[in-house]
Amino acid sequence: MSLPELKVAVSYSETTVAVTVDGHLNSLTVGVLESNLNAVLSTDARRIVLDCSGLSFTSSAGLRIFLETVKRMKSRGGSCAFASLTPAVCEVFQMAGFLETMEVHPSRESALISKNL
Repeated sequence: MSLPELKVAVSYSETTVAVTVDGHLNSLTVGVLESNLNAVLSTDARRIVLDCSGLSFTSSAGLRIFLETVKRMKSRGGSCAFASLTPAVCEVFQMAGFLETMEVHPSRESALISKNL
């Protein structure tokens, strides 16, 4: 039986960083995302867009790192948006109340052009 995997790709532009998350996000894989987001948070990025189009699942460990990232960005005057939630992840966001409190966009493109700083 193979362990769930998580792949993270990061692309930088002038003030926005797009982070693509692909796979299964849980307590075994959250470290991969956390280390990538910590690296992004150590830069001058003003906005992070998390593209979740390939994210098949998130546990409370994933929700914790998402919430922590949003708070850290807001504390420095930046913003964090989520894009392209899969149905499974959208359901978890809804149950956690994230759809009402987080910036969520239907596509990566709409999140990238939004200027919610």
